[in-house]
Amino acid sequence: MELNTIKPAEGSKRPRRRVGRGIGSGLGKTAGRGHKGQKSRAGGYHKVGFEGGQMPLQRRLPKRGFKSASLKFNAEVTLSDLDRLEVAEIDVLTLKKSGLVREIAKVVKVIKSGELKRAVKLTGVGATAGAKAAIEAAGGSVA
Repeated sequence: MELNTIKPAEGSKRPRRRVGRGIGSGLGKTAGRGHKGQKSRAGGYHKVGFEGGQMPLQRRLPKRGFKSASLKFNAEVTLSDLDRLEVAEIDVLTLKKSGLVREIAKVVKVIKSGELKRAVKLTGVGATAGAKAAIEAAGGSVA
C-alpha cells in the first residue's frame, strides 16, 4: 500500500447536492425549499432563540445569581486542620504541599472551626477575627 493509492471506503463519500440546476436534477425550481414563506427566501430566516415574536424563553426567565471567576483562587483552612499539621511555621506553600489547599490557590484564610491546642506561626495566610483570637490564645501569631 502506498500513500498515493489510499482511497476512502466504498460508499462512504457521496457527491455534493447541487440545488436549483433544472427540472431533471430533481432539485430545480424551489430547490428543496418548498413554497413561499420566510424559510424559502434568500437571506431570510430567524435568529437563534426567536419564537415568532413571542417573548423568547431566555427573556421570560428571571436573571439569577452570579459566580465569581476569582473564587477558585481562594481557599479556606480550619483551625482543626492546622492542629493536625505537624509544622510550627505555616505559609501558603506548606499548606499546598500538605494537600490542605489546591495548587492554584493564591489567597488562603484560616476560619474558626474546630480547636487549636498548640502554638503556630502564620505567615502570608489570613485569618478571621475569631480564628486570630483562637491562634493567639493558643500562643501562636498571625503575620
